[in-house]
Amino acid sequence: MNEFGDINIEALKNNPEFLANIKRLEEECKKEESIAKGYQLLDAQLLLEAPEDKINEIFTFIVNHAFDRLSEYLVEKKSFDMTNAEELATARAIYEHGIQRYSENDKKGAKEIFLVLHHTINHDELKDAMMIHACVVMAGKTFDEFIETVVDTEGVDVNDPLAFFIQTFTQPNDILLTMFANYVKQGKEELQVLEK
Repeated sequence: MNEFGDINIEALKNNPEFLANIKRLEEECKKEESIAKGYQLLDAQLLLEAPEDKINEIFTFIVNHAFDRLSEYLVEKKSFDMTNAEELATARAIYEHGIQRYSENDKKGAKEIFLVLHHTINHDELKDAMMIHACVVMAGKTFDEFIETVVDTEGVDVNDPLAFFIQTFTQPNDILLTMFANYVKQGKEELQVLEK
């Protein structure tokens, strides 16, 4: 049994209806510039064990469109509505890029992404979680230290549409934000440039 349950991958690779649906999804994704559909396409291609260049092409599409949309939102002073599937997918893509930067030890890039997400996400708990991410980076913790000492991996609700974002920690958010008060202040000062 694979991670997708009892799905027969080999049968899907030869199923004309399934392949036609993927082709249609790919066309819709590009035509609508939909990041949410980009993720659906990515999941389908991963399921089919598509070549790495195909996966990278979809991932590049997702990230590029997400950052284009982020730029528009910053200019328009709009927030990401986490109840809207497309906006959630956009924030997810930016977040995953931030996590990638952090895991590759690009602390400056990761911190900036987490702060911008804190600034642009319209969801209080998630805003706090993004500030905690930024504070942990500013405190000098490595990505592995963050996962091992700050994140509560047991508390994740896999059915939560926001489960792609790390938001369960070993301490309650308010306690962590108090512990990191100096970094919170620093982060908010850095964000003032976006308020202008």
